[in-house]
Amino acid sequence: MRRWLPSPLLSASLLLMWLMLNQSLEPAHWLLGGALGVLAPLLSQPLQPHGHARIRRPLALFRLLWMAAIEIVRSCFNVTQIILLRRSADVNSQFIRVPLDLKSPHGLALLSCLINSTPGTVWVEILPDGHELLLHVFDLHDEAWWVHTIKTRYEQPIIEVFETPEPGGGRT
Repeated sequence: MRRWLPSPLLSASLLLMWLMLNQSLEPAHWLLGGALGVLAPLLSQPLQPHGHARIRRPLALFRLLWMAAIEIVRSCFNVTQIILLRRSADVNSQFIRVPLDLKSPHGLALLSCLINSTPGTVWVEILPDGHELLLHVFDLHDEAWWVHTIKTRYEQPIIEVFETPEPGGGRT
């Protein structure tokens, strides 16, 4: 089964999206959507060198995405206010380093998407010497707050979602 449907959830999602976009339940649309749902994951497999992501805690993922959406909206208002109401000389644009414990390539990709989707922040690169994230902040006032926010609001939930807990690392 895995040979023809390497990602059944993705296949079902593609079929559902096809039917919704065409606003039809005709047999031809079921056939085309089904073909799309089978072929797209099969053809994209070589593009995924780390395999498919294993979501360990889906509820943690939904909580993370909900909190990220709130943060994105909040940042939109803050950045708009800074651009419209402050002089550019008063804006403190800086680079900061955030040490990361996250190792999952899928988790790092999600963290990158969330950071780059938030107005006022840009993921610059992962510094290989210390596994640190180099982050650009549009208006920096408290570097410690940013490091704490990235670590607690984003990195820890992503670790919960994608990485397996280490043996003996549970609650005591």
